[in-house]
Amino acid sequence: MNLKELVGIEVAKYVKDGMIVGLGTGSTAYFMVKELGRRVKEEGLQITGVVTSSATEKQATELGIPLKAIDDVEYVDLTIDGADEISNDFQGIKGGGAALLFEKVVATYSKDCIWIVDESKMVDKLGNFPLPVEVVPYGSHNLFRLFEEKGYHPKWRKKADGELLTTDGGHYIIDLALEVIEDPRALATELDNYVGVVEHGLFIDMISRVIVGTSEGPKEIEVPK
Repeated sequence: MNLKELVGIEVAKYVKDGMIVGLGTGSTAYFMVKELGRRVKEEGLQITGVVTSSATEKQATELGIPLKAIDDVEYVDLTIDGADEISNDFQGIKGGGAALLFEKVVATYSKDCIWIVDESKMVDKLGNFPLPVEVVPYGSHNLFRLFEEKGYHPKWRKKADGELLTTDGGHYIIDLALEVIEDPRALATELDNYVGVVEHGLFIDMISRVIVGTSEGPKEIEVPK
């Protein structure tokens, strides 16, 4: 059993009967959803899932997890998701799986959020992982040029065939190679103000804890309030 699977099984223990659960996207979240599916089938766990991507929706449906759309619930009790980087002050970059918009929508309406990662994702400062920016196609090349002028080293997210990747929301992704983000809050505000930017992968002050897969097993870190 690999570290991601161990973490996915461990975090599923936080899910209780009657919860509305945000189901994240990505390789670690996959094992969490798998374990919840097992609990639904074998333990009779009663939950409602709210998915963050079409890939997670497909997996959860196949496992028999009851689902509702985010607009059909007033809130989500707990969202469990992965992250691409987590800084030492527990801010994050997400969106490596191109689901950042839906992930942030679900997280925003959640009472609590937990991130699950392997220890390689824990960093001092964000930025080594390229920052995804989701943009509407109309005017996107002008945004790309703007990011070039700002020195953000933009790159289009593409599919294996070389065509531009389109998200579940019908948008493009521009990845910014920033190396180090000294002030994530300031950059988040800047990106929020660009017309045509739908969302970005900076997730600020959104979690209560992180469960990290280490060589000694899953390690829980509670985020200071």
